Amino acid sequence: MGIGNRLRRSGAESTRALLGIDEPNEEILRSEDPLATLKQRAQDALFEKLGHRLFDPNLPEEQLRSYVVQELDGVLAEELTQLRPEERHELVESIGSDILGLGPIEPFLADPEVTEIMVNADDSIYVERAGRLYLTESRYVAVEQLRQVIERIVAAVGRRIDESSPMVDARLPDGSRVNAIVPPLAVDGPVLTIRKFSKRAFTTHDLIEFGTLDERSAEFLDACVRGKRNVLISGGTGTGKTTMLNVVSGFIPGDERIVTVEDAVELRLHQRHVIRLESRPANIEGKGMVPIRDLVRNSLRMRPDRIVVGEVRGGEALDMLQAMNTGHEGSLSTLHANSPRDALARLETMVLMAGMDLPIRAIREQVASALDLIVHLSRLRDGSRRVTEISEVVGMESDTITLSTLYSFDFESGTDESGRFLGQLEPTGLRPMFSDELAHLGVVLPEELLRSEIRR
Repeated sequence: MGIGNRLRRSGAESTRALLGIDEPNEEILRSEDPLATLKQRAQDALFEKLGHRLFDPNLPEEQLRSYVVQELDGVLAEELTQLRPEERHELVESIGSDILGLGPIEPFLADPEVTEIMVNADDSIYVERAGRLYLTESRYVAVEQLRQVIERIVAAVGRRIDESSPMVDARLPDGSRVNAIVPPLAVDGPVLTIRKFSKRAFTTHDLIEFGTLDERSAEFLDACVRGKRNVLISGGTGTGKTTMLNVVSGFIPGDERIVTVEDAVELRLHQRHVIRLESRPANIEGKGMVPIRDLVRNSLRMRPDRIVVGEVRGGEALDMLQAMNTGHEGSLSTLHANSPRDALARLETMVLMAGMDLPIRAIREQVASALDLIVHLSRLRDGSRRVTEISEVVGMESDTITLSTLYSFDFESGTDESGRFLGQLEPTGLRPMFSDELAHLGVVLPEELLRSEIRR
């Protein structure tokens, strides 16, 4: 019988004895977790004995682990619960990992159903499952422990966080995206947010199963990427833009040279010839910063067949548009926006952030000439992430960029008993203007991909 089962059984028996209950009470058994209680008491006692030595950055990890094991042995010796030597060793290792590893968030990192972890100082830890937030019972022992975890994460990717640089974006070894912000900007204590990545890259089949795409729209996007259309993926925060970019990038033929440019490396392309570039923040002296814009410019000199920009946020939008307009067809990127039309407006704003005094009409002409397709994702109220619109950038009419909606999500199909939307991404019946260009490249769009068949 394992340690958890033994502790739970002995804890339940002692509770029944104290309450004078002969038979097990299911409600009591469900509410008690003696193992978790013992771990919490041991951690509290350990923090009380070692204090801030637990979080001393100058203390070697080997020495710190020795202190932790030694003190834990003493703490557990004072507990009334009888543990076998192997069980005590198991508990010491578990608590040691909590304190010296990433702490109480480690079980959530290992849970495949958790997609996001939000740590609000030592006050609370929230997780996201199936698009919904849940408050957990886990907590960090102290703010210092959380601060040390943050510093351990950012140091692993060569970044830093302190009062002079209190915000940082980083990543875990598995590619999960990390954002941390500490005082004085975070008033109530350090805040850590981790957006988890699946241990394996999602495929087109996965997105179809999730309902994000359907087979027809997936085949249409495949044809557009093989036909070297410039594609922009838009959507709000947490709608799955990076996941979609990963899947769409997978349609690029394996014999092409691909250069990816990102703030923090997240894309996982499986083609053989992929060059990955990552921006760099300034060092402690405020020097050495390499922004995405410089990397996009440099990528043009690397003989790319495709340029994939993880996300455009500023002046690099101008360089990306110029690349698309100067022979680098088939480039891909993502952008935060609430709709395809908003994505165009945001692109205009970001081009102006490049510091170039360009008239609005010239910017719009660049955008209309460069972009071919906008794929828009939304997070619906049922928690699902869906492609809700695929629009073609047709061109300019007067001073306005015209869009043609090729696929649109059918919201009128309603929801099922659980509140999940029944609708799918449906063709509008319009044929893209670039169909002839695709045909010249040997890519044919079958009629059934674009035929409107709204189901009621």
